[in-house]
Amino acid sequence: HGIEEPTQDLPLIEKPDDKWNPKQEDDVSLSAYQIMIKDDYGGLEVILDVYFPLHPVLNRRFRHTDELKELKTQLQEQLDKGFIRPSSSPWGCPALFVEKKDQGGKRLCVDYRPLNAVTVKNKYPLPHIDILFDQLGEPQSGYHQIKVREEDVPKTAFSTRYGLYEYLVMSFGLTNAPAFFMYLMNSVFMNELDKFMVVFIDDILVYSKNEKEHEEHLRIVLSRLREHKLYAKFSKCAFWLKEVAFLGHILSANGVAVDPSKVEDVLNWKQPQTVTKIRSFLGLAGYYHRFIKDFSKIAKPMTALNQKNAKFAWSQKCEEAFGMLKTLLTSAPVLAQLDITKPFDVYCDASGSGLGCVLMQEGRVIAYASC
Repeated sequence: HGIEEPTQDLPLIEKPDDKWNPKQEDDVSLSAYQIMIKDDYGGLEVILDVYFPLHPVLNRRFRHTDELKELKTQLQEQLDKGFIRPSSSPWGCPALFVEKKDQGGKRLCVDYRPLNAVTVKNKYPLPHIDILFDQLGEPQSGYHQIKVREEDVPKTAFSTRYGLYEYLVMSFGLTNAPAFFMYLMNSVFMNELDKFMVVFIDDILVYSKNEKEHEEHLRIVLSRLREHKLYAKFSKCAFWLKEVAFLGHILSANGVAVDPSKVEDVLNWKQPQTVTKIRSFLGLAGYYHRFIKDFSKIAKPMTALNQKNAKFAWSQKCEEAFGMLKTLLTSAPVLAQLDITKPFDVYCDASGSGLGCVLMQEGRVIAYASC
């Protein structure tokens, strides 16, 4: 990639008072790792196997009346980077924009649902969030670092106001993208996983007991990225944090807490008017079930409406459960990190309406469970 190896072993970082987040070009200590913070992609290929025989899927494009300038800009950027090329493929899915919640602006995506429907699914398992936390920045456009097999490139074609294009690299929205990237990251970091780092698709968290240990852990992780030609987006990286937001949670030496910015979506949720809306709410709130004592018992009036042939009738009990779950999430406790070298205490409770238990260690709650 035209980047020379460093001639000396430079220190990776300097100890900060709080958070180390320098500009890439200003910090000489990053020179040993410049290769993994640039715009490029590696050489692994993702394979898009589809069911045969079948005819190529082709869907009408969406209108982008108010977004034509942004569409042209983002298409040109991806052409310049070599991510896409003009296409004459018989395949074609519509392109669309989605809002970027964190950075603002819009991201060009493709509605690959027609292609995904005929794609052979990759069953590689994704890690359970709770297990990741018990073990205790983001690669740059991670999916774009994986090449698509040449014979599969036409299947990624997408239609826009300015013509048909196809991806040379793995795109967001492809059904097997998360599983393939998870496989890649597990393969790259197999020796480090659950020792001092956890990975969820393209989110990397490095944790350590002290600063000296952390410096060595960071050096290992960055070296591994460089070794496999994987690149991290510098603006998404943060170092030397004593508290970090990760997968909707706040992690610190005190334990695991609910990320207030993520809970805001639950608090702003309007009263569900359909079974589908109830499922969506319970799915979002249920992501934090381990923080709420008797979650299943509380939610029972709402989950009852999900039963087959149940008549939808929003009752006073449903309203109370809806409000209580919101309230409990805003006051959720900080859960302790478990220590497998120390004994646990499990407290159980059973009644006609359900079962509940709490896992504790040294007087602190590690997790709630209920059914």
